[in-house]
Order: sequence, then structure tokens, then C-alpha cells
Amino acid sequence: MSAAAAGDDPAAAADWAAAVAAVHGLPPGARVLLACHVNPDGDALGSMLGVALGLRTLGFDRLAATFPGPLVVPAPFDTLPGAELLVAEEDADPAPDAMLVFDVASIERLGGLADRLRAAPVGIVLDHHASNPRFGAINLVDPAAAATSVLSDGLLRRLGVPLTADIAECLYVALATDTGSFKFASVTPAVHELAARLIATGIPVGDISRRLFDTRPVGALRLFGVALSRLVLEPSGAGGLGFAWTYLTVEDLAAHAQPPAAVEALIDSVRPVAEADVACVVKPVRAGEWSVSLRSKGGVDVAAVAVALGGGGHRFAAGFSASGTVEDVVDAIRGLLPAPSLPGGVRVNSGRISGL
Repeated sequence: MSAAAAGDDPAAAADWAAAVAAVHGLPPGARVLLACHVNPDGDALGSMLGVALGLRTLGFDRLAATFPGPLVVPAPFDTLPGAELLVAEEDADPAPDAMLVFDVASIERLGGLADRLRAAPVGIVLDHHASNPRFGAINLVDPAAAATSVLSDGLLRRLGVPLTADIAECLYVALATDTGSFKFASVTPAVHELAARLIATGIPVGDISRRLFDTRPVGALRLFGVALSRLVLEPSGAGGLGFAWTYLTVEDLAAHAQPPAAVEALIDSVRPVAEADVACVVKPVRAGEWSVSLRSKGGVDVAAVAVALGGGGHRFAAGFSASGTVEDVVDAIRGLLPAPSLPGGVRVNSGRISGL
């Protein structure tokens, strides 16, 4: 069995050794800050809190976890073990002795926390985005990993941290959310082996899955209906593979008394469009500011689109932040997708038609 198949991802052995030595080399009373990306999802929060709980078992008691922006943790992640370790960005240690960063594809996604990582004597980045430029002093980055939680598990094992039920629940939530409940192409035998180890601790898998995938406030469901009623299908988009997109506004959120996080899962209702390889949801953050989710069935590398627009991700799933109008955002995406094709083997590109 290869190292990757065994769960020891291909991050260089020297990087793993450096990370373990750096953590074990921290002095007593060291101040440790853990951070994940803005608008955190299940993988970001679960990976971060799982490691935070593990570090606490090693005796690190001056420890906190945070993310940029308002300290709003969306359901169902607000009940994760270790959530009590979360602090607002402005309350986080301004000069930690060590900083560990989770699921952050680019340093810009750390917002105002980026300078703390740059200045920290120990800076470790754990991530699985192919677009990650390795911006940490120590980088545990594996684009083949199904979730950042795979890297978190790898670090905890190498640090000798026992796998408790609380740690397992955090890592399982992270793994399940980033694999779409184990549906995506990133799921390998090693992913199921990791899930089996986590489940073996006794975590309530059925309850966790219901919270993650089968529980939505009625207001959120009505918002989904609004968004789906606006769904636009461009069959010739994405080089003829199809482009489906929709959006919501801050006014829509207010009308249904829902926070922005309530529509994070909306992309999963747009992704299944049979006539489109690329799916897109433009989600409101505040007036004129958007968080954009992109998904692909494999014909188009949406990470390349997201990176060009300041974000990151994978071939199948990516995202970025944007400002302007919805039309501005969608036009920018269109401009980076393969040019639309027309019947007869012709392609429209920048207003000109050329033979393929």
C-alpha cells in the first residue's frame, strides 16, 4: 500500500518532521493561535477545532481559535466540540508564538490575520487546495487530500495525540462536508479508512449527518426557492458544456430573516443541473459584496477561474470573493470559462466567431 493510500499524504517528509519538531519545541506557556478562512465551512472549522482540542491534550492552555470577520458560526457547526475555544478576530492574540492555519487557499483569505502569520515564530499551514502557493513557513499541503481534516489527522497522529470522540467528531464533520457526504471523486479507500477510525470512537454518525445535510430552517428553504426560480441556464456556456448560475441579495436574506451562512449549501441544489458542467451561486455578504461558489462536473477546472479572480479551490469546487453587481461578477466568470460554442463546430470568443 502506498503512503498516500495508507493516509500518509504526499506532503514532504521533511515538512511533516519540521511541523512536529516546531510544535514539540514550543516552550511551556507558549501562546498558540489557530485560524481558518473567512466565512468558514465545516472542513475549516472541524479541522481547526480538532487540532485545537488535540493541542490542548498536549498541555497548550494558552490557545485560541479564530477566523477573519464577525465571530458568527453557522449552524450546525456552532455545536462542534471545541467551539468554546473560538474568539473574535479582534480578541485573538496579536503576537502568538505559533500560528496554525487551516483550509486557507491563499493568504488573502486570512484577512487581517495574515500579518500575524507572517510575524509568528512558528507558522504552519494545513490545506488541500491545489491553488495554495505555500505561503506558510511550514506547509502541509496535499491537493490529493479529500479535505483539510486529512492533514489535521496526519499532524495529530504524528504528534502522538490520542483520538478522542470530541476530536473525531470535529474531523468527521470536516471530512463529511468536504466530500459531500462521501459522494465526490476525491473519496478514496483511505478516506473511508479514516472515517472508520473516527466512527470507531463512538461518535453519533446518524445525528451528525442529519444536522449537516438534512436540517434547514424553513426560511432557508424558501430562500433556496427564490434562488432556484432565478436559475439561468446557458447551454452554450463553458465551451458548450453548459453554465448554470443564480444569485441572492441582502434584501432576500432580510425578507426571510436568514444570515448569509444560511445559503452556503445552495450550490448543492444548482450543481445537479444535467445540462451544465459548471454551476455558480453568487451569495450576498453585504450590499455590493459577494461570496461566489463554483462547481464543475469535471469538464472545466473551476479552480483556475477562482484563482484568476482572487480565490482558490479545486478542479471540481472553488470560490472567491467579489464586489460590484451580480452582472459584473457573472461576466467576470464567463470571461474566464471556455468560450461558448455554437452548432457546427464554431466558437464565440470576444465577439468574434472562429472555427474550432
